[in-house]
Amino acid sequence: MPLRLPEIRTPVSLRGLLPNCSFVGCADILVSDATEHSSHCGPSSLFAALQGNKNDGSNFANEAIQRGANALLVQQPIATVTVPQCVVPDARRAFAVLCEALAGNPSQRIRVAGVTGTNGKTTTTWLIRSILQAAGKRTGLLGTIEYDDGETAKASHLTTPDSKTCSSWLRAMVERGTTHAAIELSSHALDQSRASGVFLDAAVVTNVTQDHLDYHSSPESYRASKAKIFERCRTDGLIAINTDDAGCRELKSHCQGTGRLVTYGIDAPADVSAEVVEESRTGNRFVLDLMGERVEVSSSLVGRHNISNCIAAATVARHFGLDNSEIAAGLASLKSVPGRLETIQLGQPFHVYVDYAHTDDALRRAIASLRHLTSGRVICVFGAGGDRDRSKRPLMAQAAANADIAVVTSDNPRNEDPEQIIEDVLAGFSTTTETYVEADRAQAIRWALQEAEPGDCVLIAGKGHEAVQIMGSDRVEFDDRVVTRRLLAESMQPVQSEPYRVPA
Repeated sequence: MPLRLPEIRTPVSLRGLLPNCSFVGCADILVSDATEHSSHCGPSSLFAALQGNKNDGSNFANEAIQRGANALLVQQPIATVTVPQCVVPDARRAFAVLCEALAGNPSQRIRVAGVTGTNGKTTTTWLIRSILQAAGKRTGLLGTIEYDDGETAKASHLTTPDSKTCSSWLRAMVERGTTHAAIELSSHALDQSRASGVFLDAAVVTNVTQDHLDYHSSPESYRASKAKIFERCRTDGLIAINTDDAGCRELKSHCQGTGRLVTYGIDAPADVSAEVVEESRTGNRFVLDLMGERVEVSSSLVGRHNISNCIAAATVARHFGLDNSEIAAGLASLKSVPGRLETIQLGQPFHVYVDYAHTDDALRRAIASLRHLTSGRVICVFGAGGDRDRSKRPLMAQAAANADIAVVTSDNPRNEDPEQIIEDVLAGFSTTTETYVEADRAQAIRWALQEAEPGDCVLIAGKGHEAVQIMGSDRVEFDDRVVTRRLLAESMQPVQSEPYRVPA
């Protein structure tokens, strides 16, 4: 059953809430319900006419009014309507602030850590939750895999939910006695001000490389969107930046006048660091140095990049008042994160991992981690998504070329021709890269598993925890982990044959 969130019914005065607003047709508007979707409008609701990349909410104002909306939130007055209008400079930001106020300002009643970055957001938030829960703190989470109010979780649809959904979940956390929350903040969400009403006690940037240039106009615009997380941080809050990452270092200048800056890293000098003791196929051991206090940590998460994620989570946990023993125990208690270098082992004589890596940086890191742990070859199955940044496709090939064999297949082709996407990817390979091409993802995985020999490692990258493959308007059931287990089980079935009979 889906989780029933508490209704938002705290009346709010827009004149009191939004000091820069003006009004058309009234002196003030009292709001008890608001939505950005005209189809969700009901009696006495406010419709926020937000400007999107494809649609202008103003075009749906009449539909919203027909459904019962009795007020509008707009950036420009709409001359054709008769209901009162609140006019603001930035409707998206104002709507997010309104949603938080209607929910009772829940982010001011719990301690919230926000995490952004091209890669590592999901794992870092899961690690933060794990540490806090192990220390007895009821902790919620909003992210790519699930939304969790500290008591009940459900599968998510967006990495960062829309403003109303975000505030509703935070309110649910408060009502369930949850004291802390870890939330992923995507570049889209930051650019669209979805969380502009949320106050952060800690803001983490894991890394900033290249992604989503189909949405952001340039790498500079993408970085600027990531930097908006600092605006949400309290003045006495924590800002944690990965000093090993060049993109993060470029954001330091954006931190002026915000929270307390703390750097973390493995290789570059940092306030919080780690000395790697052992990397293996079953996890990592390292000594964590929390600003002079050292503690040894064992983690089941595989890969050097996950040590970095552990350091980020530990930095947040220390800011929340946890001691070294609690942090070490919490890091050790998280056994895996769905679809993040998740091992698939059915007794086969080689290693298989499923990972969400869908950027060239993430794929390069995943391959490097497995290369370090593998005595044989690394075989990488990957693709690129349709209706997304085409410039990323040859970069994915360049990252996959670090494997011994690159198997190019479909990811989520969406509305593009899978074969054309593959051609775009193949353009990034050199002539010396050993490649195999198979558009059918299940068959590509089958080929990689059949090719693998004892001691090899097969990395199936791009979809991770996802349970569907998007092809056109169809969402076809497809989970890399389920498919891989089925194919491995089939390959290990004994050959059926007639028994040998001794001649008479």
